[in-house]
Amino acid sequence: MNRESSLQRINELRRVIEYHNRRYYQFDDPEISDAEYDRLMQELSGLESIFRDEIDFTDSPTQRVGAPPLEKFDSIIHRTPMLSLANAFTEDDILDFDERIKRFLKSDDTVSFVVEPKLDGIAVNLLYEKGSLISGSTRGDGLEGEDITQNLKTIPSIPLRIGRAGGVPPPHRIEIRGEVYIGKEGFKRLNRRRTDEGDQPFANPRNAAAGSLRQLDSKVTASRPLDIFCYAVGAVEGVSFDNQWEFLGTLSDWGFKVNPYVKQAADISECIDYFNSMTEERESLPYEIDGIVIKVDSISLQNRLGNVSRSPRWAIACKFPAIQATTTIENIAIQVGRTGVLTPVAKMKPVHVGGVMVSRATLHNLDEIEKKDVREGDTVIIQRAGDVIPEVVKVVTSKRSGDERPFTMPARCPECGSEIVRLEGEAAHRCIGLDCPSQIKGNIKHFVSRGGMDIEGLGEKSVSQMLEKQLISDPSDLYYLKKEDIMGLERMADKSAENLLAALEASKNPPLEKFIFALGIRHVGEHVAKILANNFSSLDGLIGTSEDSLTSVNEIGPEVAGSIIKFFSQSHNAAIIDKLQRAGVAPVKASIEGVSSHLRGKTFVLTGTLDGYTRDEARTVIESHGGKVTSSVSKKTDFVIEGAEPGSKLAKAKSLGISILNEANFQKLLGERT
Repeated sequence: MNRESSLQRINELRRVIEYHNRRYYQFDDPEISDAEYDRLMQELSGLESIFRDEIDFTDSPTQRVGAPPLEKFDSIIHRTPMLSLANAFTEDDILDFDERIKRFLKSDDTVSFVVEPKLDGIAVNLLYEKGSLISGSTRGDGLEGEDITQNLKTIPSIPLRIGRAGGVPPPHRIEIRGEVYIGKEGFKRLNRRRTDEGDQPFANPRNAAAGSLRQLDSKVTASRPLDIFCYAVGAVEGVSFDNQWEFLGTLSDWGFKVNPYVKQAADISECIDYFNSMTEERESLPYEIDGIVIKVDSISLQNRLGNVSRSPRWAIACKFPAIQATTTIENIAIQVGRTGVLTPVAKMKPVHVGGVMVSRATLHNLDEIEKKDVREGDTVIIQRAGDVIPEVVKVVTSKRSGDERPFTMPARCPECGSEIVRLEGEAAHRCIGLDCPSQIKGNIKHFVSRGGMDIEGLGEKSVSQMLEKQLISDPSDLYYLKKEDIMGLERMADKSAENLLAALEASKNPPLEKFIFALGIRHVGEHVAKILANNFSSLDGLIGTSEDSLTSVNEIGPEVAGSIIKFFSQSHNAAIIDKLQRAGVAPVKASIEGVSSHLRGKTFVLTGTLDGYTRDEARTVIESHGGKVTSSVSKKTDFVIEGAEPGSKLAKAKSLGISILNEANFQKLLGERT
């Protein structure tokens, strides 16, 4: 290959590789295999090494692997300031934001907005000239940031050169603002790797992203799973936009990643709906968000509104309650679960996490304590996800005084004094006492829970009192209680006793899957219980089955099957089930006779409110036809069912080209009459 054709091939390879980068990182829709991509990169790298003195490397994809280490970061002055946003925390704060805008504009006209997730990452500024990435920097103090160009070039989702948007060339000069982040799965992999290599794990994805961007050696940055979503413009020459929504569309056309959950809001009430929707969905997202951002859509209105201090009047950040906090472990106690597992629990100085005051955090098991080197008296970072008990993420070792006390697992159960054992291959320590009161109470609490028999009015305190007064010793005893027994409990008057007896009576014919779950068989959660109920005609059919029959059921492996067989072979368990049946408890299998399985293999997502179904009813109907319902939209989703006031799932489905059904079309798909 001669010089001229080699240089042409270099340009062609750069163009092709950047095209495939965009397919992979922006659209999550690759067209070639990883091996084929690697071959293209190898060919380009080889040609560039031959002609290194004759070519410009500014836009080359090979720059993403990292450059030689820097001695320090230089500073960059932003052409327009990177302003911070004022914060809102409640719906009233959001309404006040709308009122302030209208007062400033001296108008009662409805203002439209653009709303988007607020990523918990690191804000950066990207400067492009004539379409090429010239520099990239941190936000810094808003006026001046650190030059991290080499590090930002290693992030595959940042275009090294802007493409054409609808045939329109990129502007002469433009600043693009975005948020660099590390996704949840990437963060887990990164911390596992660090732990395996003997390094301290990062406390959270934001810290990991920040540390990765501030590496003087960009090869280290290149090894980290960094990504970006872009959302704002700074200085711009050669192009103008009428509104934020138009800008985001152009940004995507240019090759930048724009968050798929961004949407337009016709008024402030739709912004509040979006805030509430994202509050519910935040845990299911593949990255951390700590709120939403609301922006006035019209650029002319943004210009009229201007800024106050160092924040724009036309935008606001609506923050979720924090899910991480720092506190001190006062002592480590042992909690005995219903299966006999001993769980170390950190009792801590109370602290607000995720909007609630917490004073306890799980430490999982002894291996986890030793791996994180958690001691009584330690200062720790705790994290709360959803409504579960918080966990200790990391020890702040720099705060240690030397008075901290290492934890040792007790040899005897703190509840019953029985021996503690650790079975081979398990991380858990277990109490082997058959009469351990914690296990009995835990079993009964599980039995009456919402996912099980769902007995209203039977809480932990009532169960504890019944055990203390020896009114019950296992779940079956509940159905033999008399009114006078219940009235002997604290806060149980005549009416309360009658209500509880009525709830017990109403629970006697539960769906088979709920009864199976309520039994508390090891490894049998709600999902497995439903699978078992769908594959066995009755409880007796399940009890009498063989291990081979169980393992022939899809999703039932040898460990689960062995646990089920062992449970039903225990004479104590058989006696309790017999006692329940004699009390009139008779689980029923949902009849699906005549219902087809034509939805088998199809995945559905529900959004909004349906007229003819509750969420649970719609899920049951879909599953009874062989389909599957998930909580979030992805490329694997086949249908999104749209009800009234749909959430952000609808916008994501549209962006991915997923089929959207209204309720009438959903019923037609099921073969029902509308």
